[in-house]
This record gives sequence, C-alpha cells and structure tokens, in this order.
Amino acid sequence: MSEINVVPYIDVMLVLLVIFMVTTPMLTEGVKVDLPEAEARQVESDDQENFVLTVDAKGRYFVNEDKRPSKGEQIYAKAAAVLRHRPDTLFLVRGDKEVEYQVVVKAMVLLQQAGVPSVGLVTHTPEGGK
Repeated sequence: MSEINVVPYIDVMLVLLVIFMVTTPMLTEGVKVDLPEAEARQVESDDQENFVLTVDAKGRYFVNEDKRPSKGEQIYAKAAAVLRHRPDTLFLVRGDKEVEYQVVVKAMVLLQQAGVPSVGLVTHTPEGGK
C-alpha cells in the first residue's frame, strides 16, 4: 500500500488557520476609516440626514449644525443614540485644514467608541478637479 496519509497535514493546517484568525485582530491597532480617494466621488445619501462631526481650526467639535461646541461625552451619547435609532446613517468627519491631525483622529476615535462601524472624511474638491 503506497498511499500518503494526509490527515496530519490537514490537522496542522487547521491549527495554523485558527492561530492566524485569533492573532490577526490583535496585530491591527488604530481607527478603522474608509479614506477618500484623491478625486473622491460624492456620497449618495438617499435623502437621509448624515451625522457630521466638524472640527474647527481651534480644535473644537460641532455636531451637525450646532452652533455651540460639544464635548467628548456629548458626541459619544449623540452618536450612540443616532446609531441605535438609524443604523444606516452615514457618519462623516469634516476637519479644518489648519487643525492638527491628532484632533481629527480623536474625533474618529470618539465615533468608533460609540460603535460607529465606518467613518467618512469630508473633503473639498480642488478647483481644477472633476
């Protein structure tokens, strides 16, 4: 009988698969963000209201069209409430070009902690763009 027993090889492959499946999420750190392309297309909103978190040049946060700045816990509560009632809402971060990158990342982290699965970045199309 000249057959090769492949059962041990299958066992080893399954063990390696489980190890990689467990360790891969631990290796990735940071905020999950769908970054726009250089020539980004406009997001289709289907006439629904988006949740827009604006960061001004001074690093203050504003939710949607609020005139008063919001604090971290207020943003968390508002985002979690919107996510519970309308889970298909688009969550967008609009940052001023003068603000530090860390402040915009903090805004995305606040939304991620509230349970938002995906965050979009609002950009301005250059004058020479399409």
